[in-house]
Amino acid sequence: MEQNRIDLFLATYAKFFHTDKIIGISERLKTVNDDKWLVINSLQFKDPTTSLIVSLFGGSLGIDRFIIGDVGIGVGKLLTGGGCGIWTIVDWFLIQDATREKNWEMLQPYLYS
Repeated sequence: MEQNRIDLFLATYAKFFHTDKIIGISERLKTVNDDKWLVINSLQFKDPTTSLIVSLFGGSLGIDRFIIGDVGIGVGKLLTGGGCGIWTIVDWFLIQDATREKNWEMLQPYLYS
């Protein structure tokens, strides 16, 4: 039963995390109690593909960074027009990794407390 719900979690959310973190997440989920398990399943992870699409269309306004919770970077991109377009283009390549890192940061307190 325990392994089934871990496998279901990973099948559902694997694309939301870096591949090198998946094994660690699987191992830590084995030690999570039922109360934390309910909280973990209710977390709203950001989709890296959606972040990329938003970045392509609204990256110069910082919308992509606001969505994943990087408010400071979002304001910087908004005020500079995406760093005159350079920052916008760079984020097209970095936003998916940044989204996965934010998802990891969101999950980590429930795995290591």
